[in-house]
Amino acid sequence: MRPLFGRIIWFVFIITIAYFAGTFYFRTVSGEPSSAQPRVVNPRGPLTTEENNTIDLFESSKQSVVFISTKQQVRDIWTRNIFSVPRGTGSGFVWDDGGHIITNYHVVEGASEAIVKLEDGRDYQAKLVGVSPAHDIAVLRVDIDAKTPRPISIGESSTLRVGQSVLAIGNPFGLDWTLTTGVVSALDRSLSGDDGQSIEHLIQTDAAINPGNSGGPLLDSAGRLIGMNTAIYSPSGVSAGIGFAVPIDTINRVVPQIIRYRKYSPPTIGVVTDQAINQKLTASMGIEGVAILRVQPGSSAQRAGLLEARIRKDGIIVPGDIIIAIDGKPVSSVGRFLALIDDYRAGQTVHLLILRHGNEIKIPVQVENQS
Repeated sequence: MRPLFGRIIWFVFIITIAYFAGTFYFRTVSGEPSSAQPRVVNPRGPLTTEENNTIDLFESSKQSVVFISTKQQVRDIWTRNIFSVPRGTGSGFVWDDGGHIITNYHVVEGASEAIVKLEDGRDYQAKLVGVSPAHDIAVLRVDIDAKTPRPISIGESSTLRVGQSVLAIGNPFGLDWTLTTGVVSALDRSLSGDDGQSIEHLIQTDAAINPGNSGGPLLDSAGRLIGMNTAIYSPSGVSAGIGFAVPIDTINRVVPQIIRYRKYSPPTIGVVTDQAINQKLTASMGIEGVAILRVQPGSSAQRAGLLEARIRKDGIIVPGDIIIAIDGKPVSSVGRFLALIDDYRAGQTVHLLILRHGNEIKIPVQVENQS
């Protein structure tokens, strides 16, 4: 028994020594002595001029940006009761002192109500003033009781250059008042929607734009609004460095009409076109352009002598005039044609380059309002 007892004592002694030695080694190697102190902070120094400018721009602009949440009415199939459920979120910005808020049409499309949240935390029920789906623009209005936020500063998009700095403010994924930066990547881009209608003259940017940024402002380095973020190109559904914004020149032309008339009536020259028919017709002729299917009676197109298509007895469409350029800008589709005409105001004159019986002819046509 004594030898066994001695071995047990010896074993316990060895284990105890190993425990204390291991503990000492661990504390020494892991750098956790009892006298450990926080590291000394290395002074950063002043921010750069560019950083200070970005901070100042964000601080002065964020109060003009709003968070928009929408709801949709649904009916319970069992109780037949109607109730509202959350539909989505987006961004917007204060347009004027009258409480008008600008956002994307697709942010409020199909919604039964919209709540606008200001930067200071106040919430307001919004009223829909009007929309222009062709430009993805919607105008809302809120009755702000006091301390109306400053309207966003307006710039211009016609003078933009590829490479200049831009900043986007919005609410991506519900993360309110988020700032991202980048540059103008390209200009005059086109984007086709699910309904086949295209939005023209878009600004392309690499500033990170994600779901929830829609309707938020795109600003230049002077803090002026140059566009409204409207879409991204992304196979994964998140920012891939390719975002698009509706240019301010378009917004500044469309929004006042919506506020005044509750709708936007685009300018016209009085011709009727159709994308599906036009695509087949021009493809069969091996050209790019827009076929005039019908000339409206009493329109400026009729006064200018434009020729419409006709249908033979066997159902074959015989083309009339084909518009191939407007003031030197090529016309490759119906969407492009409508977008180019949309750049003009009633009373102005456009110079059409048309193809008539194989010959190119220049014809001036006056732009007019839709009746």
